[in-house]
Amino acid sequence: MSNLTPREIVSELDKYIIGQEAAKRMVAIAMRNRWRRQQLDPELRDEIAPKNIILMGPTGVGKTEIARRLARLANCPFFKVEATKFTEVGYVGRDVESMIRDLMEIGVNMVRKEETEKVRIKAEKNAEERLLDLLLPGKKPQNNGPMGFFQGGQNGDVEKIEPPKEDGTREKFRQMFRSGQLDEREVEMQVTVQSGASVEIMAIPGMEEMGSNLQNAFSNMFPGKRKARKMKIKDAYQALIDEEADKLIDPDAVNELARERVEQQGILFVDEMDKIASRHDQAGGGADVSREGVQRDLLPIVEGSVVNTKYGMVKTDHILFIAAGAFHFAKPSDLIPELQGRFPLREELASLHKEEFYRILTEPKNALTVQYKALLETEGVAIDYTKEALEEISATAEKINEETENIGARRLYTIMEKILANLSFEAPDKSGNKVVIDRDYVLAQLDEVIENRDLSRYIL
Repeated sequence: MSNLTPREIVSELDKYIIGQEAAKRMVAIAMRNRWRRQQLDPELRDEIAPKNIILMGPTGVGKTEIARRLARLANCPFFKVEATKFTEVGYVGRDVESMIRDLMEIGVNMVRKEETEKVRIKAEKNAEERLLDLLLPGKKPQNNGPMGFFQGGQNGDVEKIEPPKEDGTREKFRQMFRSGQLDEREVEMQVTVQSGASVEIMAIPGMEEMGSNLQNAFSNMFPGKRKARKMKIKDAYQALIDEEADKLIDPDAVNELARERVEQQGILFVDEMDKIASRHDQAGGGADVSREGVQRDLLPIVEGSVVNTKYGMVKTDHILFIAAGAFHFAKPSDLIPELQGRFPLREELASLHKEEFYRILTEPKNALTVQYKALLETEGVAIDYTKEALEEISATAEKINEETENIGARRLYTIMEKILANLSFEAPDKSGNKVVIDRDYVLAQLDEVIENRDLSRYIL
């Protein structure tokens, strides 16, 4: 777990997210509290529950990005899910426990990747030897022991044979491989392929885990088969590295470490939480009954329960839940009281205006302007933006958001794509050219759309 201070966390978030200082401070404190909790005695540590958060604000203001960047900083399992995907147990749809199973899957993959990196050097060495055995099949030694090679005698006795000295041919091939001279050469090797018998299990609503277990059981009954396949040496080498790494990693240890990390550091981002809030002013209560059912199913997960996954039982007591939603029509107070009490921290994110749009285009490390510039450079076209052009784009984004649906910073994507559409199409024919995107260029590309309000609703 990262030990960044709240100030350092906010500073890192500032590199990618413009504005929303209060929200960034809140999540920074929540993340630091998780680190502080790990420093306590186990007896007291288990008593401290995470302070779950509700982020409120229109789409495109940074709610999801804040949570995603936070998870990357902390290097912890993170899963984003929409609350609207879930239904009350007994109805067709996903049950809320599936979000924990998905989070556990992410945790296992994360730990497996880390463990693979730890054994990568040894796996590469073993893979190189196996690759040389494929290239020189006649030179392959048998049953390599610590003091030599052994094979059965005529009477069943084991006799020792001194290992043959590695000849110059193997060393020559080793040097050729390491220098990349053999990368495009093909070699035949045994690879694992999926069995032809594939069984699809139709999950009963609310019993998805049983369906998953049945599918795993059938997969074990029909394991993958080994089949000879020709591959380029560079691809074969990577496949051999993966195989060797799998041999060196203890899957039970990976699963246990992943379970602990999910339980202690996992973050679940539940988007569109406002869509399952019951609106008391709405005529008819049919839809509200379903929404409240999802809330009541979600409640034990947030409060703390045990969920059965294919990797074992996972406790949810200390998973951090970050809920988000526009909350235009519903309010956090429209959630059932028990669920409200499990989200004590709430912050409203502000709408974005042209000043923030300009900063979004110029300040972040992954700004849209940087992305488009890098994309066109692959075609040999250099583009540059004037300050006036970016100011015009920012003003246009604010104007369109006010006149149509407010989609926040996502409006910049549609505008930038419209401005650079012709240039992107013609880029292969303009290799070596430099194009300056100024205010006149922007106006020329957007003129027709901006003038026609009905058209702008569809295009921008």
